[in-house]
Amino acid sequence: MLKGSIVAIVTPFKNGDIDEFSLRSLIDWHISEGTHGIVPVGTTGESPTLNHHEHQQVVEITINQVNKRVPVIAGAGSNSTSEAISLLNHAEDAGADAALVVTPYYNKPTQEGLYAHFKAINDASNGIPVIIYNIPPRSIVDMSIEVMAKLSKLNNIIGVKDATSDLSRVEKQKTECDEGFLQFSGEDITAYEFMKNGGNGCISVTANVLPKLCSEFQTLCIKGNFGDALKIHKKIEPIHNALFLETSPAPVKYVLSKMGLIKDELRLPLVNLRQETKEILDKVIVDLDLI
Repeated sequence: MLKGSIVAIVTPFKNGDIDEFSLRSLIDWHISEGTHGIVPVGTTGESPTLNHHEHQQVVEITINQVNKRVPVIAGAGSNSTSEAISLLNHAEDAGADAALVVTPYYNKPTQEGLYAHFKAINDASNGIPVIIYNIPPRSIVDMSIEVMAKLSKLNNIIGVKDATSDLSRVEKQKTECDEGFLQFSGEDITAYEFMKNGGNGCISVTANVLPKLCSEFQTLCIKGNFGDALKIHKKIEPIHNALFLETSPAPVKYVLSKMGLIKDELRLPLVNLRQETKEILDKVIVDLDLI
């Protein structure tokens, strides 16, 4: 079952290429720390700068290294429906447990277009579950609850990663969508209230650097122990904020490099952090005993 702390894992690079050794090491570390699931090649995985071969390579490495220990939800989004279907089919053939498909960006489809896009993806699936990724700040479009409810009735659309910042949507979507439709927070900073309102977990950036605490936090929320969950949320709230001082995943890659887990390497147009941002992160890292 898909629930809890699901890491939107970074794609490590070394000298411009995918760093397979570091990726495999990160995956083993996450599983040992209690991460409940892994999303390769999402936004945090710098999917926009990976070519198709690299995208498929990261998905295949992740599935191979995980070896069915936790669910793998492969990023499979595109603003081209045919390309999204191709990525979905590859994820399914490679053995992913589900696919995360972002709302089409840049070309700004209407609500009717969003429905048609995801209906075509649903119909192209041979059974792999699909999670909608609704993130208006990056994709410009915002899927309406009415369209989401309609999509939830299709056999392969099972949930949403919600990065709208609108916490009132959790209860509304729960009411309007089919029973069992899963809702994952797409924002660590809102995850506590999201879970209190009926969420099923978080597809997390912060889990890249604090997998154990994020896992413990989500487990407490799922059990309904929001008092103890709030204590963890307050403890890690500073890093939730700090990891978005500049465009993600630049901050999270910097922290992971300070932890000795990967190289601090991004692909253009993303660049390394400004010195003032590094200094803020350095203080947060020390406060949380990350190094």
